[in-house]
This record gives sequence, C-alpha cells and structure tokens, in this order.
Amino acid sequence: MDIYREQILEHYKHPQNFGSLSDADVTVKETNASCGDLYEFFVKVTGSTITDIRFQGVGCAISMAANSLVSEAVKGKTLREVEALTEKDVSRLLEVEVNPGRVKCATLPLRALKKSIEQLREKP
Repeated sequence: MDIYREQILEHYKHPQNFGSLSDADVTVKETNASCGDLYEFFVKVTGSTITDIRFQGVGCAISMAANSLVSEAVKGKTLREVEALTEKDVSRLLEVEVNPGRVKCATLPLRALKKSIEQLREKP
C-alpha cells in the first residue's frame, strides 16, 4: 500500500479533533447522501480566528480523513483564510488526487466550514 493511502487510513482509524465541543460558537451538520456521510461540526472562534474545531459522526474513509486533516489545518486560521480554501487544498492535505466520484466526500469539511462562517457572520 502506498504511503498516501496509509495516511488516509490512519486518519480514518484515528481522526484528529473527533468529538464535540461544549463551548462552540457555531454547530453545523453536513451530509453527503451519495456516500452516507453524516457529520456535525463544532467551531470555536476568538475574534476572527478559529481557535478550536471538533467533529463527530460517521462516513467513508475519505470524508473522515478529510475532516481530520482539514480540522487540523484550519486551527489558528482566520475566517477569510478558511473561506479561501479550495478542493485543491483538500487534495494537497490528503496527498492524493480525489477522483470525481469522491469529491463530495473530500470537500464535506469545506462545505461545513463555509456554512459555519455564514452562521457566524449572521450573528449580531
């Protein structure tokens, strides 16, 4: 097995930031019906910086690994920096080119984060 697939399996079996966050500023759910992925994300923000993030739920190896890697990557980033993340950034984190049938799995955390940011900006 090549090293990149090993990284995905490692993050699938031992995801970083898995669990809930009781003092989250925003909580969002994101799904991918085509693969059965269902996750809830908890985001803590101080000023305009993500200071903590957690997620919980179930899904395929790609979505779990993407959630794990993206959650690590966005800690300490500003909301603007997170909004600028793309599918290519997720592929770089996963260290594999995601095939077209799995793009929704890999980009699930991006969709959740962008929803989180929208909700944060709507707060008074």
